[in-house]
Amino acid sequence: MTGAGVPLRELGLVLLVAAAITYLATGPVRSLLVRTGRVAEIRKRDVHTQPTPSVGGLAMFTGFVCAVFLAQQLPALTRGFAPITPEMTAVLAGAFAIVVVGIVDDLYELGALTKLLGQFLAAIVMSVMGISFTVFFLPFGEGTTLILDQVQGMALGAIFTVLLVNAVNFVDGIDGLAAGVGMIAGSAILVFSLTVLHEQGGAVSAYPPAIICAALVGICAGFLPHNFEPARIFMGDSGAMLIGLLLAAASISASGKINMSLYGTADLVALVSPIIVVLAAIALPVVDLLWAVVRRTARGQSPFAADSGHIHHRLLRLGHTHRRTVVVLYLWVAAVAFGAVSFSVVPTRAAVLFTLVLLLAAFLLTLVPLRAGKIGPTRISRGSAQ
Repeated sequence: MTGAGVPLRELGLVLLVAAAITYLATGPVRSLLVRTGRVAEIRKRDVHTQPTPSVGGLAMFTGFVCAVFLAQQLPALTRGFAPITPEMTAVLAGAFAIVVVGIVDDLYELGALTKLLGQFLAAIVMSVMGISFTVFFLPFGEGTTLILDQVQGMALGAIFTVLLVNAVNFVDGIDGLAAGVGMIAGSAILVFSLTVLHEQGGAVSAYPPAIICAALVGICAGFLPHNFEPARIFMGDSGAMLIGLLLAAASISASGKINMSLYGTADLVALVSPIIVVLAAIALPVVDLLWAVVRRTARGQSPFAADSGHIHHRLLRLGHTHRRTVVVLYLWVAAVAFGAVSFSVVPTRAAVLFTLVLLLAAFLLTLVPLRAGKIGPTRISRGSAQ
């Protein structure tokens, strides 16, 4: 192990195995889908010109399971598993349930209500088995600790998970976007978990989110070469909902696990850093989801109705190419997520400067088409999301 109780080498191995297995499994999954005719037909609002197989989430889940199995065999990571903690078992059960729902939806197009019920089922399974909120730290006065009972923690955890599942599913509207967002957000929470492990000398509570995020980053990295524009396979709802559930699991597991005695009461950013990092890492999909619901409801439409008002649609209309749109969104996610986590890693002044530089870079890259005088036509993107 490297550092004070921080198994960097082992977590890196988990990440690499997740990436390799996902990358290798995606090819056979794609071939099977093509041979059986299970491809996504072209719709009026799509930009891809060839029928493309979906259900890439099956390969991603395969990579995740293999990575978790490897982690369980590594002595340095066994503290993150039962009987010491039930969280990894809960994550595997929830991930299996959400992938089953996603595969059925990818192949047969479930109704919105049926899919929502399936999402809640997966989220409740995960919450009941061990991934639920326990405490919140609020920056009021000298800091307030909000203790949740078991029912409150499970209910809040299930609702939060469903929100994240749909947020990532909604943002999956352009090739490579959801995989990149999952990889960046997972990396930010992974950095936070490693910080907790280092500062608390290998605290058991920080192992599950670190393992989850290492595997999540790996499966997203392994799938991205197949999914970056032009995509040879889509992850579908099975993949997007899996990313959302794993982000929720890592976020819930990481929250409330920092030692408050390590920080002064005046350092409010560090005091509530678990909450800030979690919210920052998922800011883009959540904002996009909430705005989509408001926008569609105001028009008298169903919140699940498809439209072209997502953030990536607006960047396309601004004149960005598909690839540059994805890169711009990557940078915004990275700026907010890593900017937030930096407050737990480096001194406040350095964190502020680091965050401002990233935000400025994202802003300038966003305005590139305006400076070049290139305003693109209205284009509507493909996605497994609405």
